[in-house]
Amino acid sequence: MYKALFELSADRAEFVSRLFTKPRPTGLTLSSTATELMNAYWDAHTANEAAYLANLESIQKQLTRTHDLPLSPEDLDGIARVYRAFYWYGPRMNYAANTALIPRRSTAESEALLAAYADVDYWSLMTQGNDAGQGLSYLASEDQFMFLKDLESRNLIVPVVGNFTGAKALRAIGTYVRTRGATIGAFYVSNVEMYLRRDDTWPAFCANAATLPLDETSLFIRPTFSTNAMTIRNEDGTVMTSYRPNPAGSSPGVGLFSITAEVKSCTAAAR
Repeated sequence: MYKALFELSADRAEFVSRLFTKPRPTGLTLSSTATELMNAYWDAHTANEAAYLANLESIQKQLTRTHDLPLSPEDLDGIARVYRAFYWYGPRMNYAANTALIPRRSTAESEALLAAYADVDYWSLMTQGNDAGQGLSYLASEDQFMFLKDLESRNLIVPVVGNFTGAKALRAIGTYVRTRGATIGAFYVSNVEMYLRRDDTWPAFCANAATLPLDETSLFIRPTFSTNAMTIRNEDGTVMTSYRPNPAGSSPGVGLFSITAEVKSCTAAAR
């Protein structure tokens, strides 16, 4: 979905218009800030169902006709469900959003995540800046947007659907990279790590990661909370998830961890 939207959009304003199926507000220019951009679309009315379906058709044509990608009916249905979620929630989309478009069933895990990210929505992510006030998102400037648009247009961002603990996806990526004489520079584990540790499947993921072509500069990138001890408890008080505060090879407080140091103990299992 994102690939098609980047390729179909001439600039940031058109991209956001297509992403949320909202008419492009007047007054936006190539020099508009991310905040100006997102504020304009926050206030813009969402277009009707016909506009959504027309945009969805453009996405599907870009992928299946322009690129001739062999997408299955299930793939296309998945794209439609995700795209409708953006249509439904708009820039207010947050961690409670889902493709079913209904409130999530409350659990200890979901409540902990929502409490931690209560103020995080698409608007806040896109308008986030550093200490110097410089925008950090791909919508912060036309240059940053065009950088990603160029990568998408040259097929340099490749989505892979797989299981972190399975026997195929990660190892196939490693083989692909290795045959081209390259190494894995960074691996963003996101909040998947929480589920791997909860389900005691981290060793299987670690073994997969150990098969990747790595060097001493290869890094795991973790969400900030992963660099601190974080415990989520069930209603009966039992611990559901716990992160180590300082894994081997870590740089405390910045979320960057040496992959080679962390998967060293998994090498034998990987082989």
